[in-house]
Amino acid sequence: MDFGEGNIAYKETVAESVYGYGHYEPLRHYAEVHLKLEPLERGTGLRFASECSEDALDRNWQRLILTHLQEKKYLGALTGSPITDMKITLVSGRAHLKHTEGGDFRQATYRAVRQGLRSAESVLLEPYYSFTLEVPSQNVGRAITDIQNMGGEFSPPEVAGEMSVIKGSAPVSEMRGYQPQVISYTKGLGSLVCLPDGYRECHNTDEVVEAYGYSPDSDLENTADSVFCSHGAGYNVKWNKVEEHLHLPPEGRRKQYAEPQFNDRTGLAEDFCRRAASDKELMEIFERTYGKIEREKRYAMRTPKKAENSSKQKPKQIYSGKEYLLVDGYNIIFSWEELKKAAAESLDLARSMLVNRLCNYQGYKQCELILVFDAYKVKEQERVIENYHNISIVYTKEAETADTYIEKTAHKLSREHKVRVATSDGMEQVIIMGSGAFRMSAQELHEDVERVEREIREFIAKMK
Repeated sequence: MDFGEGNIAYKETVAESVYGYGHYEPLRHYAEVHLKLEPLERGTGLRFASECSEDALDRNWQRLILTHLQEKKYLGALTGSPITDMKITLVSGRAHLKHTEGGDFRQATYRAVRQGLRSAESVLLEPYYSFTLEVPSQNVGRAITDIQNMGGEFSPPEVAGEMSVIKGSAPVSEMRGYQPQVISYTKGLGSLVCLPDGYRECHNTDEVVEAYGYSPDSDLENTADSVFCSHGAGYNVKWNKVEEHLHLPPEGRRKQYAEPQFNDRTGLAEDFCRRAASDKELMEIFERTYGKIEREKRYAMRTPKKAENSSKQKPKQIYSGKEYLLVDGYNIIFSWEELKKAAAESLDLARSMLVNRLCNYQGYKQCELILVFDAYKVKEQERVIENYHNISIVYTKEAETADTYIEKTAHKLSREHKVRVATSDGMEQVIIMGSGAFRMSAQELHEDVERVEREIREFIAKMK
């Protein structure tokens, strides 16, 4: 039986530190993972660690992510060869108390590693031999020339009688098959001994990459893309666009995500448009509702001037702080017909529809909008507050109703701020008025949301 020379087992690593992001959010699933990939010394292999705070992600989820990091053979982006000599560190992550399952973090972790590799400058590594070549002294010139052509390194020849010994190292891809040549040009007097000598940077990377013809985009089993959710359906985001959709700010760019303060509505409107433009999903929601924006951003959120009313109106009370709007989420869902119909099909869909409409509403009104949902968490879980684009979403803790949370919050905020509460719960409205807040029925909120959307559409039509 004849055996061939076999194939060279290449490996890959990264040239410098890079972050990788993975998000997995089909309907009723959720996980986001942020990793840091750092190059290590040759021969180190793979190392795994976590620098993620337990305040950001529970320890059990972190351990699960580290397990997923170690269970898979990850492939590089150049030739699809295994990665090595790299430290992969978990730096951040997010779970959803209701929708996250273990398999969600597996998907997010795999995608985060792959996304980091696609974003990095990859380095192709090849195996090397350390060799000892013994040839007659008259053949030393030929031997040295061959080693140089192989891209090898060697020390000065050592003379032992009529023989010379050359020690050095060379790529396995070049050194294999050299033994018959040694025997040939030394007429059987020479010998070659080779031993594995680890991996080093490939001496002919371009040729190897071209020969492999590996296409990372076609490798669907090792995808770098992420899955996000919008309007109750998951959609794919290409690896080089993932940072624009992340729910947690990318590492190294957290300052860009800090919320700036403005003293005028023009600045606030311009900032909202800037944030919307930087978030593709939010901009798509905004433009589907109001139409495409084709004007200067600083005028995007400005309300058209109306004819002045000649009748005198009572001056409005001036508040020193921001204006707040507290919304009883489930009360609104089951009060608005379109949301009630959606809830009959999927409560998650109805909740998503309400959240997206209120994002647009807040962007126009520039109030502090807090959307409150009754607890659906398991027992002994604490209250959860999430920042979704430009609004805050509160999931009350176990045994705490949305009414209770809204009443406490309204009472506290109304001392310095104008507070409105949107609900059709009659008892809650009475309590709200007693705390100094303003009541707003579900129908009134619905009419105001539609009015705002109508005014913006009319304004955009005039500006085109």
